[in-house]
Amino acid sequence: MLAQTPPPAKSASPATKSAAPAAKAPAVNPLLHPENLKAIAPATFQVKFTTTKGDFVVLVHRDWSPLGADRFYNLVRSRYFTNVAFFRNVPNFIVQFGMAPDPKVGAVWQTATIKDDPAKPGVHNTKGTLVFATAGPNTRANQFFVNTNDNTRSLDSQGFTPFGEVTEGMDIVLGLYAGYGERPDQGRILNEGAAYLDKNFPNLDKIKTATIVPAAGAAPAATKSTAPVKKSTAPPPAAKK
Repeated sequence: MLAQTPPPAKSASPATKSAAPAAKAPAVNPLLHPENLKAIAPATFQVKFTTTKGDFVVLVHRDWSPLGADRFYNLVRSRYFTNVAFFRNVPNFIVQFGMAPDPKVGAVWQTATIKDDPAKPGVHNTKGTLVFATAGPNTRANQFFVNTNDNTRSLDSQGFTPFGEVTEGMDIVLGLYAGYGERPDQGRILNEGAAYLDKNFPNLDKIKTATIVPAAGAAPAATKSTAPVKKSTAPPPAAKK
């Protein structure tokens, strides 16, 4: 007889395979979601700007401009200002900053506008005050300027409402690089970010960090609805005498 083929040996049950670790979802940049950054600022708080020129400190007064102070507070807490350039410097008038180095971030913040605050009696666009740049009524978003002269007569009537003041390091603000004047193009900064400025205007001073000192807590704010508009622009130059 033909020999029978022996039955195959039974193999041991395979060991249970350990599941591969689940891939982590990519981190979401909070700066891409302005709608989530709605904390209410303290009545007063200080922000230290560490720049390529040196340090200066701003004291914010929420009662001067509550909505403006809240927006600034949230931008600082979310580290928005890291690597932001002082891209417009008109001596004896203003120095302006706030356009994001990342075009994706800039695109969402230019339409994340807030309503205007009424001017507080006795608060003016004096030298050293910090103010939002705008493109008209109710267009404050993410651009700011420091008055480097007393611009009360030229800017108060246009609705520019200060919300803070430089209390330390005004000499640093006055010494920020002004050699390019108003040449940097805001449209290109919006679309190309830091790459455009670094290539074409390499001497511009920048913010390394902006931090609240000392740290202050904040309560969550109610959701605010704002109508998107085009990007903020700066105040016009003061009229020449």
